[in-house]
Amino acid sequence: MTRYGMVIDLTRCIGCGSCMMSCKAENQLPPGIFWTRVLKKESGKYPAVSISTVPVLCNHCEEAACVKVCPSGATSRQDDGTVIVDYEKCTGCRYCMMACPYGARFYHDKAELFYPGQGLSAHDRISRQEYQTGVVVKCTFCHDRVQEGLKKGLKPGSDREATPICANNCMAKARFFGDLDDPDSEVSVLIRANRGRQLHPEYGTEPSVYYLG
Repeated sequence: MTRYGMVIDLTRCIGCGSCMMSCKAENQLPPGIFWTRVLKKESGKYPAVSISTVPVLCNHCEEAACVKVCPSGATSRQDDGTVIVDYEKCTGCRYCMMACPYGARFYHDKAELFYPGQGLSAHDRISRQEYQTGVVVKCTFCHDRVQEGLKKGLKPGSDREATPICANNCMAKARFFGDLDDPDSEVSVLIRANRGRQLHPEYGTEPSVYYLG
């Protein structure tokens, strides 16, 4: 089986925000909503002050709390491990937002009638003018981009056209994407070699995003 995941190397991340802006542009997100964010923390006292950064996004959990509470079946976990939202089924109840322990979901009252798996190109998504109000949105691991790439015989994580836009545009090369179930994949090797860790493993959600450093 394939289970897509991401590895983020905190020792490389420079907090530039290119992941945030490229994701926002790729997915045509409305003002105030970022599917990937860069959290910053300042520590120490002047003049010995340091700033640490932690990029966060949907963790595409194996035991996703959002999937369990969704009353309409709009949120589901795909065979490749990606958790997506079917905007045509979403009722905007926001139970998933309350259940997500990572704060990775956002509600807004105008969303394109698009969801990962429809196979629309970025151009098609931008040109569509159909809207549905009151839905919850979140990071999709660029599911449509990955699926289109697979149809072309490309390899997610290696070929840009089959890899999430945030990983492609990370100028510090801090993001890696691939199959967690493949022991020889780059992400699996990085996790083993560097003792990759998940955010809040105590929640029991089994995130598919790992951090190094």
